[in-house]
Amino acid sequence: MAVLDDLSGFEFEDLMEDVFRNLGYENVRQAEKTADEGRDVLMEEVVDGTRRAIVVECKHTDTVGRPVVQKLHSAISTFDFDGPKRGMIVTTGRCTGPAHEYVERLRENGDPYPIEIIDGEALRDIADDVGLDLYNGRIEILCDETLRPYDPAGSSSAPIHQAFRDIDNIDGGAVPDPQSHVTFRPTVTVTADTDAVFKTSVGVIHRINDRTRFVIHADRGNPTIASEDVGTLVAENRHAAVELTDDEFEDAFDGVEQNRFGQTQTEYKEWAVDQLRRVHTTDVTYTGDNNVTYTKTCEPNLSDISVQSINAVYLPDVRHSVQLQNYTYPYQYFAAGPSRVTTEDGIHQCVHCETSGAGEPYTYCSNCGAISCEKHIKTERLDQEPVCTGCAVTERFALKTKYFYNDENLDEFREEYGEMSIPEKAMENTILSSAVLLLVMAFAVGVGIALL
Repeated sequence: MAVLDDLSGFEFEDLMEDVFRNLGYENVRQAEKTADEGRDVLMEEVVDGTRRAIVVECKHTDTVGRPVVQKLHSAISTFDFDGPKRGMIVTTGRCTGPAHEYVERLRENGDPYPIEIIDGEALRDIADDVGLDLYNGRIEILCDETLRPYDPAGSSSAPIHQAFRDIDNIDGGAVPDPQSHVTFRPTVTVTADTDAVFKTSVGVIHRINDRTRFVIHADRGNPTIASEDVGTLVAENRHAAVELTDDEFEDAFDGVEQNRFGQTQTEYKEWAVDQLRRVHTTDVTYTGDNNVTYTKTCEPNLSDISVQSINAVYLPDVRHSVQLQNYTYPYQYFAAGPSRVTTEDGIHQCVHCETSGAGEPYTYCSNCGAISCEKHIKTERLDQEPVCTGCAVTERFALKTKYFYNDENLDEFREEYGEMSIPEKAMENTILSSAVLLLVMAFAVGVGIALL
């Protein structure tokens, strides 16, 4: 077992907890270390609808004799569990002949508490199945599944065409296909229980009984906890994951990249436990027997936190880029089939100011390709089509600024304006002409009153 021999007994138990969890056993946790009762790891399995408890004795020794097996049998019989029970001995070494004979006799006699032996040789085979590196004693990440990078009922570029549907003056279906790139980012979903009780001379002052599930972005470098919406995206679509192979999705995207997991599963577990200890640490104020107020920092111990599951899956990070005349519009999101969480939306954003967000109205300028907010879009005087303030040519007529696609349209309107009658020219500034009309009417009314 090479480097595994350097582990302490407690470290070996911690490692086996991870191994059994990866093998699919449920409610895997370490027994309390208060006394050696022949129980190191406790877990459960469901066979034909019946839940059964398993009591595990971990022995990080060269040989395991019959007394160890007998002690485990006694520990199983006294373990408080409402249902069938069995035992398991796991060792990095080997079990002696008498130990095997005792286990076989239990089986032949139909004993209600059978025992299974996993020795060093069997542990090597298990290591291959769960990604246990026997040279460093850590569980590696074994993952070849990903959430879907796009909805198979559509196309990989469908989301960007959909994003353009609420942009005025452009048909989403007419938008050219974008340049598309997908990066498969590693994630780890950790589910852990925290069960801690804090006591003083006055009794229990604080209690934690909480189950936490969170998703970790597991790229190289420091892991980070995903946002709540990304965590929900992963959790709700994990069941629909598909196999990720080297050439998968190359036909659907212009570029495909797969990031590596930055740490081992064991390291993510240790990191997650540290995070939970920090989250659950709190200062509690209480009154002592002497009526003096005290403040105690309640921080869970490592043994108070039991990791129930660690599930790895790749999360597609899709980035589109579409070119419309003078402007390039990025659109990026985490994908899970038809569902997605947008991280960058350059479509619902005015190119002239900081206005952004899908709730605002935006209009496409077919003259230059700009997407603009209401403040930066005008009506072109000749064609009566939208034009943005960034590309429009302007000139004042009847004291009002007019907007034109280009100098040619401006010259054409100058000629029309020159041939207009004075009332027609005045109507080029409706606000001004209305004000003049009101003044004239007021003057007329005033004259009428004076004549009376």
